[in-house]
Amino acid sequence: MSQDARAEALRALGRFLVAERSIGDTLLEVSQITTNAMPAAEMAGIALVGADGKATTGVFTDDAAPEIDESQYRSGRGPCLDAWRQKRVVRIDDLSDAVDRYPEFMKAAQAHGIQSTLSLPLIAGDDGIGALNLYARVIDGFSEEDEQVGVDLAGAASIVLANAAAYWQAAQLSEQLSEAMKSRAVIEQAKGMLMAQTPHLGPDDAFDLLRRASQRENLKLRDIAQRIVDRRSSASGDGATGRP
Repeated sequence: MSQDARAEALRALGRFLVAERSIGDTLLEVSQITTNAMPAAEMAGIALVGADGKATTGVFTDDAAPEIDESQYRSGRGPCLDAWRQKRVVRIDDLSDAVDRYPEFMKAAQAHGIQSTLSLPLIAGDDGIGALNLYARVIDGFSEEDEQVGVDLAGAASIVLANAAAYWQAAQLSEQLSEAMKSRAVIEQAKGMLMAQTPHLGPDDAFDLLRRASQRENLKLRDIAQRIVDRRSSASGDGATGRP
């Protein structure tokens, strides 16, 4: 790999704006950037570890990648899993030499013409969160220089992924809080309408009416409140009641 390709790949990762992409798009772009930086790499896949502790290939640049990776997940052994579990680079220069270590993986990979692989750990803090796997259809597809550069790229990719996950978690939390505030506002508005219609009705009594209507009709409390607000707004002059 040329220094220019390495520098450009790192610059591309450094320019990443996670706000413009979903997690899936982020992972795909990271895979493509790394694959483009490795001349022999025919395809890439990113294996991430779920909450259940199991790995899955969520993003890939070729349909063959998840099929190859699945052989590792089924057998519980493979370069991708070792890269993740041991947090180290696993490079296989000739898959024929891996028959004793990873027989299932070797068979699946060679069925797709893969002859050499490079698995790079993705690490966030002290935790292994997955691995970036590169596949070549030639023996010795990845050099020692590729391995060294791959470590740099995987490190940058890990930061990108950690930032992306943090951004989308924050965005989802913000969206949830916004929805909660909207719900509270419409419920308070509906309570006010009920109290105005029935002067002796207090705030707690008005809320209890909404709650009972919600249970009776199996609808969310916010939906019941919104229906009252909409009905009162559209029929305020024809004597329509605003009760739930």
